[in-house]
Amino acid sequence: MDWGNQTAIKEFILLGFGDLPDMQILLFLLFLVIYITTVVGNSLIIVLVVVDQHLHTPMYFFLGNLSCLEICYTSTILPRILVSLLTGDKSISVNGCITQLYFFAVLAATECYLLAVMSYDRYLAICKPLHYSTLMNTRFCLQLAAGTWLNGFLAITIFILFMSQFIFCGPNEIDHFFCDPISLIKLSCGDTGLIILLDFILASAVVLLGSWAITAVSYFYIVATIIRILSAKERSKAFSTCSSHITVLSIVFGSCIFMYVRPKQRDGLDITKGVANLNTVITPMLNPFIYSLRNKQVIQVFKDTLFLLLLRVLSTQSSW
Repeated sequence: MDWGNQTAIKEFILLGFGDLPDMQILLFLLFLVIYITTVVGNSLIIVLVVVDQHLHTPMYFFLGNLSCLEICYTSTILPRILVSLLTGDKSISVNGCITQLYFFAVLAATECYLLAVMSYDRYLAICKPLHYSTLMNTRFCLQLAAGTWLNGFLAITIFILFMSQFIFCGPNEIDHFFCDPISLIKLSCGDTGLIILLDFILASAVVLLGSWAITAVSYFYIVATIIRILSAKERSKAFSTCSSHITVLSIVFGSCIFMYVRPKQRDGLDITKGVANLNTVITPMLNPFIYSLRNKQVIQVFKDTLFLLLLRVLSTQSSW
């Protein structure tokens, strides 16, 4: 579909951090470090999950999927921010803006579904431990992972098909650092009632409420099961397997609810941009640390892998 032929303007201006002209280089360096840390950290998690047999379990399979998703998620936003901060070019074509919105929204929706699937995995592991290996088999894990991506693509494709029919006739400034759906809707010169309703239904009801409901029910049974465990040590062990996931859930769902479910306020744009920054930039960087620093098994696998690599390097040097 040729979106450009349907628009009165050809490009948008992402104002981003334009109100901080003296800090552009500092912000560039900051976001560059964040992007590199995000890619390296999440890539390390993927490598560890793939190469080490001890991590070939459903929990780490989904964690590897989450790390892959976080790399893609951040890559839809940060490279464009880095270019803008370095060159000062804040323009983005209408086609490019809608494309960025599409992939950003797909990955955001997929992340919500994936976190819900990870909650269900913890429910089976804690509440049905004797049947866990049978229920959460390889085929079922692959189906769940594929389902999260498929649901994300289907939900957002419907929204983008409606969005692509819009005519944008000015102004063309987006007071954000990426093509946020709410900001784009405001720039349309047509009737936006239907698309606003569709945005609310898909973002709030289908994606957020649907994934949150699965997560809430899963953790209700998890907490009920943990409470019934007599041994304090076993209770602590059971809860520790969920603590990292709960931390990520709180950040992701909390920020999404704040941005897309709360009543919109005209004077809250700076706060909204700050929360969006947390959700789209900071959280993907923190995920590897949250899951690894609070997981002894991942730390041990990392140490073992690093030790083996050092041995290989030393043996190679000695052979020379």
